[in-house]
Amino acid sequence: MSAAPYRLAATDLDGTLIRTDGTVSRRTCEAMRAAEAAGIVLALVTGRPPRWMAPVAAATGHTGIAVCANGALLYDLHTETVVDATLIEADTLRKVVAQLREVAPGLTFAAEYAPGFGHEPAYRHHWELGDTDVRVGPAEEILDRPAAKLLARHSRMACDELLALAVEVLDGQVAVTSSSKEALLEISAPGVTKASALAGLAARAGIPAAEVVAFGDMPNDLPMLAWAGRAVAVANAHPKVLAVADEVTASNDEDGVALVLERLAGSR
Repeated sequence: MSAAPYRLAATDLDGTLIRTDGTVSRRTCEAMRAAEAAGIVLALVTGRPPRWMAPVAAATGHTGIAVCANGALLYDLHTETVVDATLIEADTLRKVVAQLREVAPGLTFAAEYAPGFGHEPAYRHHWELGDTDVRVGPAEEILDRPAAKLLARHSRMACDELLALAVEVLDGQVAVTSSSKEALLEISAPGVTKASALAGLAARAGIPAAEVVAFGDMPNDLPMLAWAGRAVAVANAHPKVLAVADEVTASNDEDGVALVLERLAGSR
């Protein structure tokens, strides 16, 4: 990478900045602090909801701002509060569920609210909900209010197969992506992506796309990587991400993001 004056560094979390064991390495934390000290704005851009961000905020010293739920929520890591939200309307949620059930029987659904979580009894999530406000019931009952993200999981289909089917069937009514190797759809309001939220964040800071470097590993990172001036994939990234990257750095377990941040901070 040349010593271009990148003023904003935006990175995905899981599989990119965060190691496979769920930790943020000391080297990565130090690289983030060095980048911020060099005047580079840091943005954590993730599919995670805000309720999953507390450990990351603590590990990274409450550095930067986070774009959560694939762009639907803007979260201040310093104060740990949601400062902006773009939600899917309840009528749209129920319509999308009906359309997906027609073409992919066996799907189960859940929703990320702002705040809170709701899921069908058969939906299997792989994390602790803790003291989260949780609603359990049929989709038609729990999807009675706007949500930041609709989740749809299938136990038998392949991830890429389900994603392609959903994109075709929903035809732009909502934004559809996936950040998992499982058959798990992540659905947002129309036009909401990591890229749209990052573009708004950059615009408020007066930073053009050409001065943004973005890091990612999964298909939900593709809009952000396409928008940014420079796209960096970690070595463990999905083939579609590797195909569009301007640069491939080391894997998430080998501090790939830190390697690039150190170079950027040093160039400034």
